[in-house]
Amino acid sequence: MSNDQSSGSTDHTHVVCGECNGVVRVPANRLDQAPQCPQCHHALFTGHPFTLNASNFDKHIERSDIPLVIDIWAPWCGPCQAMAPHFAEAAKRLEPRWRFAKLNSDEEPQLASRLGIRSIPTLIVYHHGRELARQSGLMDVNRLTQWLNGQKVDRAA
Repeated sequence: MSNDQSSGSTDHTHVVCGECNGVVRVPANRLDQAPQCPQCHHALFTGHPFTLNASNFDKHIERSDIPLVIDIWAPWCGPCQAMAPHFAEAAKRLEPRWRFAKLNSDEEPQLASRLGIRSIPTLIVYHHGRELARQSGLMDVNRLTQWLNGQKVDRAA
């Protein structure tokens, strides 16, 4: 019996494509080999955050096996603008171990309200549909990396 049958897909990882939102089953040992979405043919890991909105939010937080780090921001927010290059650099450094997405709270006010966003920038980590961590305020790439490395993520789940 293969690992896939005995332990429930430990050999494969589900990744939601940031381009077309299709759910892709990727062999776990190929995550760092630039896998592409078979539906839209875009790279699954681009080293850049992708955009979340009301129509794709739930699919990304519930269906991906990779922890998702979301930056909730607004274009008028100075600290959000200052953090943007650090968040992008973290995506470049830490994918495919983590996924990175941005949610514009001005364009998605109902979703921001549903998430209980009171200040921006706010970072939220989701894994398998559950919120694991939340942090408000500006972080540089080193502090962001340190914060993520301190999270208890069960990657076998």
